[in-house]
Amino acid sequence: MQVGILGGTGPLGGGLALRLAAAGTSVVVGSRDAERAASVVAELVAPYAPRALDISGAANPEAAGCELVVVATPWDAAAPTVTALRDEIGDKVVVSVANALVRQGRELHALVPPRGSIAAAVQAALPEANVAAACQHLPASTLADLGAPLEADVLVCADDAGAARAAAALVGTIAGLRPVLAGSLASAAAIEAFTAVLVTVNIRYKAHTTLRLGGLPDPLPAP
Repeated sequence: MQVGILGGTGPLGGGLALRLAAAGTSVVVGSRDAERAASVVAELVAPYAPRALDISGAANPEAAGCELVVVATPWDAAAPTVTALRDEIGDKVVVSVANALVRQGRELHALVPPRGSIAAAVQAALPEANVAAACQHLPASTLADLGAPLEADVLVCADDAGAARAAAALVGTIAGLRPVLAGSLASAAAIEAFTAVLVTVNIRYKAHTTLRLGGLPDPLPAP
């Protein structure tokens, strides 16, 4: 599968691109500027030159043409970006990873978008697509360091069962990540907002925390 990451030049998008490519996925990092995308990709892969990481940079329409699309733009650009790419995206599975957060002093506070979550706004902008929400809690700096081990649960929610399975399967290719199905897209509001708590904890303790749920069966049943 080839995955396109809209806004892939940002910290979370770039980190996901590296981890997915390290797992054997072909990734297209998208940006409004194809030259910027290519430059960022060169910086991402430079520390791992001996490895054959299949990551390329392109303009957003090319990334949107991939089999599965990840929306990793800043939260306030997510809906406008996918609206402009509606034809390229069509009825594909789209994974939203954004959080609406604002810094207040030494804390991050969650904002409540008009539709309750960024994922819901992306779904409204793409009525033919099937949107899943995932990966909001992952620390971007850890993702971008392929030498750093990951151990995290990733909550996945979607209204469409196929989109939930596709997003969970994608997450599951990354070593150390366990996808956990967390209900319909309505759950995205709480998941996105809780990211503010984790980031605030990270700021206070100078850490890179992840989410891990106890009491689940191991291994989890297939989604």
